[in-house]
Amino acid sequence: MVKQVNAAHILVKTEKEANNIMQNIKIGGKFADLAKKYSLCPSGKKGGDLGWFGPGQMVAAFEKAAFEAKKGSIVGPVKTDFGYHLIFVKDQK
Repeated sequence: MVKQVNAAHILVKTEKEANNIMQNIKIGGKFADLAKKYSLCPSGKKGGDLGWFGPGQMVAAFEKAAFEAKKGSIVGPVKTDFGYHLIFVKDQK
């Protein structure tokens, strides 16, 4: 079976913005609420939810970070051509 990840993300333009949001999360901010407020991706409206995805479905840096992260963790900022991502790995199978 191919490994899959169920993740959500927050996409912003700068590393500084991503770091500020990560600090907010560390002090108790809710990932989904922050995604709705700050994410530039259309998925932000759904709390950043991307659903399940497998290898080859996301850009390389994003995919690598998501697949290497532990279930339940938030990683980032991860830089891609789209901007900077914070990735919440909800589940893996």
